[in-house]
Amino acid sequence: MVSILFFLFAGLAIACSILMVYHKNPLYSAISLIGVFIALACIYVLLAAPFIAAVQVLVYAGAIMVLVIFVIMLLNLEEDKQLTRLRYLYLVGVFLGLALLVQTFFIYHAVIKTPNQKAEQEATAGLTLNIGRAMFTEYLLPVEIAGVLLLMAIVGAMILSRRGEQVKIEEFKRRED
Repeated sequence: MVSILFFLFAGLAIACSILMVYHKNPLYSAISLIGVFIALACIYVLLAAPFIAAVQVLVYAGAIMVLVIFVIMLLNLEEDKQLTRLRYLYLVGVFLGLALLVQTFFIYHAVIKTPNQKAEQEATAGLTLNIGRAMFTEYLLPVEIAGVLLLMAIVGAMILSRRGEQVKIEEFKRRED
């Protein structure tokens, strides 16, 4: 029964993720992403991690998606509007992606555990105390990276919203003249 539910929720997550990429309207994509988050929370419940499932729904499907939808509404993106990008940023993105991949493999191989420790941790994986202890000891670097990424997203949203204000001010001045 558990495997049937797992495949059902995994299929729902895959279907919602495909819909997220397929839609041209960013608001529909954000709603599809909420479906992915809820399906992942259901998978966490099947894996006997109810705390992680609750955090998934509250933080990601709730707070983060409200922020994403707010930014989409603030930017007022249209379907056929093309965003211009700087060409050299592709090379920078590839370089930073490779650096992140190397860093991920380094951390993965540096923190390999013995089989006894791994079995002991799997037995108590969903407890809040163990999650907090692991988050601020073993997984401190990924938590720091997530914090930096959220900070970059906030700064990017501020820059994009100010750029939109400057364009509107310039259009208003042209209309007055």
